[in-house]
Amino acid sequence: MADTTTFGPHGWTPERLGPQNDKTYLITGGNAGAGFEATRILLGKGAKVVMLNRSAERSEAAVAKLKEEFGTGADVSFVRMDLASLDSVRTAADEILETVPRIDALICNAAIAQVPEQKLTVDGFESMLGTNHYGHFLVSGLLFERIEESNGRIVVVASLGYKMGIRTMQFDDMNWDANYHQNKTYAQSKLAQMMFAYELQDRLAAANSDVEVYVCHPGSSRTSLITTSGNLMTRIMFKLMSMSPMVQSAEKGAYPEVMCATEDGLEQRALYGPTGRNEWVGPVGKGTLEPFAYDKATTERLWELSEKETGFDWKL
Repeated sequence: MADTTTFGPHGWTPERLGPQNDKTYLITGGNAGAGFEATRILLGKGAKVVMLNRSAERSEAAVAKLKEEFGTGADVSFVRMDLASLDSVRTAADEILETVPRIDALICNAAIAQVPEQKLTVDGFESMLGTNHYGHFLVSGLLFERIEESNGRIVVVASLGYKMGIRTMQFDDMNWDANYHQNKTYAQSKLAQMMFAYELQDRLAAANSDVEVYVCHPGSSRTSLITTSGNLMTRIMFKLMSMSPMVQSAEKGAYPEVMCATEDGLEQRALYGPTGRNEWVGPVGKGTLEPFAYDKATTERLWELSEKETGFDWKL
């Protein structure tokens, strides 16, 4: 059941957010959609924000737009990082560790969705799994010590789409070579992100680490996610749906990730997002989390596979 009581009838809103002048936030996919709106909210409270984006051109445009809104002194920048390339992730992490002395939260916001036909990343992973899961698994690990130094957070932006598929990992065919399906394969990639987060919570607890890990989703929001990677029919359906009250603004879609990056007293083994109809829209709070998302045997096996595939040992 969704909990609408934690933050009152209107749920969590940025009005709860105090000054963030001494804080530094990293956001993947910060130049568009909910990631851009999260960047705006945090900059508006005085934070430093570093966007980790694939496109330098779109990032420069986003930085210019934000400085126009908040002034030339707004502390916003970007590091080019393509989550679909492990080499790109490693190069970006090296640059971040050289130039960003403090990380209060890494917000794993970027994603691709409903890719109509199977595509592989340069590393040979199914594109949605490689981008949404393996890329974030690696960058979180590479930056973990810097995050831990400031008792920071890792925020995984998931999707209610995690319930669309087979509700587990297809370990015998993670790339879905035999049965690729734009929705089910996407569901696995988002479920993988959640399983990474919940397994990381357990490992951090065992290691007595102060790093906190939260999982949220934006609900049904007007972002470019579907329009940039879905097929024509999917894009048409979402365009029609976006005109209805069942879809909210990208700004409201950003509330859950900003909340998870900043709010004290949240539960870690939870899923935060809209709590209204279908949990697609409405006041932001603690939503419904299906137990299969943290099945221990599956999360452990996925963790071991992820370390092997990315070539990164978390030492946790």
